[in-house]
Amino acid sequence: MSPLTRAFRSRVGGALAAVVTVATLVLAGAPTAQAEDVRSRQWYLDAMKAEEMWKVSTGKGITVAVLDAGVDPTVPELRGKVQVGADYTADVNGGSEGGAETVQHGTNMAAYIAGTGAAGGIKGLAPDAHILSVKVATPGMKGMFGLAGVLSKAIRHAVDEGSRVINISIGGTSGAGQEEEFQAAVDYALRKGALIFAATGNDGVGFVEYPAVVPGVVAVGALDTKGKVAKFSNYGDHVGLAAAGDQLPGRCEKDKTRFCSKFGTSGATAIASASAALIWSAHPDWTGNQVLRVMMETAGRNGPVPSKYIGFGGVRPAQVLLEGKGDPGPADVNPLLAARGQAPAPGGSAAPKNSPSAASTGAAGDNGTSKGSHAAPEAAAKSGEGGFPLWAIVASAVAVVAVICTVVAVSVRRRRA
Repeated sequence: MSPLTRAFRSRVGGALAAVVTVATLVLAGAPTAQAEDVRSRQWYLDAMKAEEMWKVSTGKGITVAVLDAGVDPTVPELRGKVQVGADYTADVNGGSEGGAETVQHGTNMAAYIAGTGAAGGIKGLAPDAHILSVKVATPGMKGMFGLAGVLSKAIRHAVDEGSRVINISIGGTSGAGQEEEFQAAVDYALRKGALIFAATGNDGVGFVEYPAVVPGVVAVGALDTKGKVAKFSNYGDHVGLAAAGDQLPGRCEKDKTRFCSKFGTSGATAIASASAALIWSAHPDWTGNQVLRVMMETAGRNGPVPSKYIGFGGVRPAQVLLEGKGDPGPADVNPLLAARGQAPAPGGSAAPKNSPSAASTGAAGDNGTSKGSHAAPEAAAKSGEGGFPLWAIVASAVAVVAVICTVVAVSVRRRRA
């Protein structure tokens, strides 16, 4: 299957142009036979106490901009919920190729945020939020050298259209001179009071991508079904929060009437965006800084804070909505920038603490597996509890079983002799 976009490298005049690696949710299992099974597979809604939270807040009154490959407004769970905004794909150098999967990635992101669950479709975490679709990518792109320009325009457009939350589940490295363009757009959004969440990427390595690394953007990593950091989730000092990103049901790329198992920091970003929408809807008088502050304060974690794997922890909006936890604090101080000692947006651009390498060291393959190496991640927290990642435990168990089998085989041979 084709991912939404792939990593591209191009040397123009000896300099690296922008390289795109979409933090996409990719096919990780067989499609679901019946749409009725979708809600039962949305394990993260139960883990996050969604049914209880919806008695307090459903995201009503909040517009979330989805900067992606477009959103299909005809799927049952998104009917009447999507405003089609600007399309900036004509500004992308390199052209694109069409395909049946054109809008499925963006459609899934929108559904994770605001799906109604109608006709057995995906139930969003903030089902009454409104979606603004801003098209910045198409599948099969041969290049996306205008990444900074396209996303910068899209961010400004989303804010001007009234979006309070901006979801960016795509990303890539930046060419020379594009960092300032990104930063200017992010600063504009922050001055207007918006929040921006962006995926860290699915290479499973300490590699940074734009716009997730831009100061002021909340970079989101992924957690698995056990609440541990997912092995594919990129990490680094820029990571701000984490959310569920493994075994999420989503519409299949080739057949939107069926649902496949997905994983990636894309979905995690959408769930973080939806969490912000829920909190903001319940506290409409809060600023974006205050919403982000309570998200950071109530996040589940274990170990050093911030962590380079999960930032300030896994999002837990129930702690705010059901328990009343989290101090919103000052309205005009960005808590993420303040925690990292970076200059606030109104006072000027803050320089990133990390710079991307010349090229990705582990581009995501077509099946979502990383082609790079994985460092052993520290334990991420779910409800404040941590432990070794499930994949590490399984690997250890397999090794132990292999040793036991070897011993048994040797013993059998000796007995026969």
